[in-house]
Amino acid sequence: MSSTLVNDSPPLCVAYYCSGHGYGHATRVSAFARHLLTQQAPNLIIYLVSSAPERVFSDSIALGAQYRCADIDPVVVQPLAYRVDRRKSVQVLEQFLTTKNELLERERQWLLEIRAHCVLSDAAFLGCLAANAAGLPSILITNFTFDSVYSFLSSPILETPSILDIIPDTPIPHAEIAPLVDQILAGYRCADLLVRLPGYIPIPSFIVEPPLPSSNWIDVKSKRMKPEILERLLLPPSAMTVIQAPLLVRPHSPSVYTFEGRSKLLASIGIPPQSPDTKILIVSFGGQVFRRPNSSRGSRAHSRQSSRESLVDMTNRNDLLPSNGNGFLKPVEESVHDLHVATRLTTPDHLWIPGAPPVSRSPLVPSTSSFSIPIVNTIPPTPMESYSDEPGFPGLEVPQLLPDESWIAIICGASKEQWNAQDDEELPEGFFVAPKDVYMPDLTAVGDVLLGKLGYGTVSECVDTCTPFVYVSRPLFIEEHGLRLLLDQEGVGVELSRESYEAGDWTTAVNEAWTKGRDAKLRKVWEMQNAISVDKREKEGRRLAGTVTNWIESWWKRNGQVST
Repeated sequence: MSSTLVNDSPPLCVAYYCSGHGYGHATRVSAFARHLLTQQAPNLIIYLVSSAPERVFSDSIALGAQYRCADIDPVVVQPLAYRVDRRKSVQVLEQFLTTKNELLERERQWLLEIRAHCVLSDAAFLGCLAANAAGLPSILITNFTFDSVYSFLSSPILETPSILDIIPDTPIPHAEIAPLVDQILAGYRCADLLVRLPGYIPIPSFIVEPPLPSSNWIDVKSKRMKPEILERLLLPPSAMTVIQAPLLVRPHSPSVYTFEGRSKLLASIGIPPQSPDTKILIVSFGGQVFRRPNSSRGSRAHSRQSSRESLVDMTNRNDLLPSNGNGFLKPVEESVHDLHVATRLTTPDHLWIPGAPPVSRSPLVPSTSSFSIPIVNTIPPTPMESYSDEPGFPGLEVPQLLPDESWIAIICGASKEQWNAQDDEELPEGFFVAPKDVYMPDLTAVGDVLLGKLGYGTVSECVDTCTPFVYVSRPLFIEEHGLRLLLDQEGVGVELSRESYEAGDWTTAVNEAWTKGRDAKLRKVWEMQNAISVDKREKEGRRLAGTVTNWIESWWKRNGQVST
């Protein structure tokens, strides 16, 4: 028995494949799944397929999306939030491709079992392959694809050495990586439609120019996209198979733009009452491990009383957090990174921030697999260290992470268990740790500046909330060039070099970002307080959802009937 897709037909069944590589994929997939499920018609059944944790999709699952955990894509190995391990990334890709055919058959059979009508994929090429094998249409919804990411591992651009990171950076020969990339590209070419998200770079499976390798897209000297590539990138999509999408981002609560709403959110994460004039720096690098200091001395003179009690007793107070709150996605790079920080990298006054070097390391770290590096007394202090009363460092100037006493900092990504591992330890004054399950869109909204790595999740939430973004570059992750362009267009981005970040020299960039983005931020606060354009993103998302479901229905009308 069969029927065409008409109003009295069974619901459309959609399988939505989501890359497990990082936080941004999962948050935007959940955001769009929510838009799809809140349409008035047609009815939809949505399966979310990902290796990302189920909790990250909680807002769409609450509306009926069904979650299935499955390994569906390889990941780029990142020992630090902004560092790529080329060789290990290739090894992970090779291992995944050896199982590709087995995984493909598994997914093909599953799609037939659930009687799927279409596959949506956020950068997981296996989903497109499986749809093709099952005779189904597929839609890519993304701002980049991993064929260009892996192809870029052959780039001659070398990452700036990090004192913390001892992995040598060696380009992968193009001849070695190209056959692997071709398999990824072949999967993406099975997709019938591209829904191109803001912050995009060239999508090789949907364009002729520029072709791979993606290393040819970037100027080696400037480390920026070549003018001719950028010119092509800015052209509007001309093909019928490409739709330019609005920003897909999780919603934030309008209430946090009031002083009362902000105070309630801060109280819920263990932060004592603050003045209305207090400015907040959010530090969010995603998937990194934090270490506590052994004493309460901070990086700057401070008159505030320590708030250790409120932090030690910090709990997840769900009654004060938004009901649609999500936890953080724990990227694969977190577990990889744990291997590199097994040795304690703190001093009595050191808060270990991702990328910050320990004091016992030389600026020029030899290539070695050991942390047995001799102490060098000429290294400048690292973030949140003070040597004002330490012998051997007379008159040494301590870097200032915060501009002045009107600022506080909230660190994201550290679990309560990590932070409270030692009872006698306290935070430096003016620094606080958010619970790991804090709802980031709301926390980003209350922030005056955010410091983090370039990634879609953080960029989209900063753009949506008009929060100035101080970012540390990820030079070997080519997606960053599209995200840079988006930040430039929105006027909310300021780059902080890795050297300045690791040296704790944050103040200049934080001040610049606040000065640059203050007017837009204040305008956003005023608009939200006065209920102006509050539902702009919601309307955009719903329109896109309607476009996608109409496309699926039209495909089936052109290509025959749906089995029921």
